[in-house]
Amino acid sequence: MLSQILRRAETVSRWAVWFGGALSIASVLLISFDVIARKLFGFTVGGADELSSYAFAIGTSWSLAFVTLQRANVRVDVIYQYLPVRLSAVIDWLALASLGVFMVVLTRYVYDMVESSWVQNSAANTPLGTPLWIPQGLWFLGMTWMCVMVVLMLLRASIALVTGDIATVKAIGGVRSSQEEAEEEAEAGERLLMKEAT
Repeated sequence: MLSQILRRAETVSRWAVWFGGALSIASVLLISFDVIARKLFGFTVGGADELSSYAFAIGTSWSLAFVTLQRANVRVDVIYQYLPVRLSAVIDWLALASLGVFMVVLTRYVYDMVESSWVQNSAANTPLGTPLWIPQGLWFLGMTWMCVMVVLMLLRASIALVTGDIATVKAIGGVRSSQEEAEEEAEAGERLLMKEAT
């Protein structure tokens, strides 16, 4: 049951990372257009830098869950790789729990910021005068989704750790091995070759 929920949540996270990427691309296009228009035609769109900073924060927060699910976050594994498998699984669980605590605390502060902007009706001190609760709220939702994902991952990893399913603990929270990375690159290469062949 929990595995199914985690798979569905992973699908949502995949869409969220695409959303974050789309925001980044939109920012690049807007800034490029603004620079070209200013240089060639002498006018500016205005607010491109402000909107791109909002897009960066929102896109990053919505991408965090997918990065964590893919175990693509940075971890120092100099000693880790020499530890016994069970001990490394416990460390994986502790790392996931620590990440969860950090994200909850961080998200709580982000909520305070959004609430303050809402109550005070704060607006950006820019020509656009964006009500700050809008970009901050979208940022907060991305952080909240990350917290939900970490809780789901932690629950699944906890059950696996208690039942002795070390492979599942490693698949959820472990450091990606060189072999896993190589296999992923090989799959990506195969997909690229198949695209070129069609």
